[in-house]
Amino acid sequence: MRKAFGLMQAIMIILIMSGVALLTLKFATLQSKHYSDTFLKEQAELFLQSATEAALLEISGFDRNDHNSCIKNINIISPDSLFIAEMNISKYFLFNGKDNGGKDWPSNCRDRNKSIGYEDSHGMILLEAVVESNDSHPKIGNSKIRIVRRSLQRP
Repeated sequence: MRKAFGLMQAIMIILIMSGVALLTLKFATLQSKHYSDTFLKEQAELFLQSATEAALLEISGFDRNDHNSCIKNINIISPDSLFIAEMNISKYFLFNGKDNGGKDWPSNCRDRNKSIGYEDSHGMILLEAVVESNDSHPKIGNSKIRIVRRSLQRP
């Protein structure tokens, strides 16, 4: 008897090695997709924070008396058009229902005006921020992203 591999043993070794290689490639692909999805989600989180700050800046610079209205919705698109943010101001919390000068709010804003009895919370807003990925962007692929956050903010 010769001391060597037989044909069946060689085929079995090749099959085992190809199975291990196939599993390695499969896990590498899954890991790569996980990294890219995590990266896009983190980008969306950062864009959400930036869009919230931009919305607060726009609200604080808006003159309700000149426009005879209040800001209800703000839409922000990222510079690379990867994400779209929709900011919805649900409530304006005002001390005794008046603005800083003691004036009444415009009539078309009264549905969003919430009169409160605490002066410390005057000027707070209930902001609902929704960030969604732009489905037509080539970087997104099948990884749809949607982040919804509600918060109380002071513009």
